[in-house]
Amino acid sequence: MIEFINTLEIEFEKHKNAKIALEQKAYMRHQFQFYGLKATVRREIQKPFFIKEYLPQKSEIEHIIKTLWEKPQREYQHFAQELAFKYVKQLELKDINLFEFMVTNKSWWDTVDFIANKLMGEYFKTFPNQKEKYVTKWLKSDNMWLQRSALLFQLKYKNKIDTVLLSSTINSLLNSKEFFINKAIGWVLREYSRTNPNWVIEFVNNTELSTLSKKEALRLLK
Repeated sequence: MIEFINTLEIEFEKHKNAKIALEQKAYMRHQFQFYGLKATVRREIQKPFFIKEYLPQKSEIEHIIKTLWEKPQREYQHFAQELAFKYVKQLELKDINLFEFMVTNKSWWDTVDFIANKLMGEYFKTFPNQKEKYVTKWLKSDNMWLQRSALLFQLKYKNKIDTVLLSSTINSLLNSKEFFINKAIGWVLREYSRTNPNWVIEFVNNTELSTLSKKEALRLLK
């Protein structure tokens, strides 16, 4: 495990680009440090780490991810969440605790949206009886990113989406002034409009959405 992380660090250091790093840092509002690895470069570097035969044991993943999450360069968090996705066929009930940790630490849209959609989304497909428990918990929290996750975990569910849960989640957040919440409301509705446009139109017409949410929700229906 230590060798796995140390080797990754060596490879990231080898390919760093100071000019791109400054641009990336500015784009992310100076919240994180960067090596300056564009996504295509980073994914090329990490390919050998994701070869099935070289992947760490599932039992080591939580510690690896938390170790990478503590590192200052944002590329480590991007690597960590993509590493976690390699194990979605081995999900355990307790894994939601790790996903919550990832959402609530070093939080920004570039990690939260991946975790909500790719990791939490698969988790709740595997453990559907956990959905209401955690959505309720996240909505009651003061954490905007958990609330955004409550909206976005169903983003790619298509005809498997739980519209009752989606409706109640959106209604719970209608008074939010947060851009990232209102944007997410519109985003999940817009995505569902690809599958069930009539439901989305009816919901929008009968719900007092923010201007941003409504605009985003109907973007594909004009």
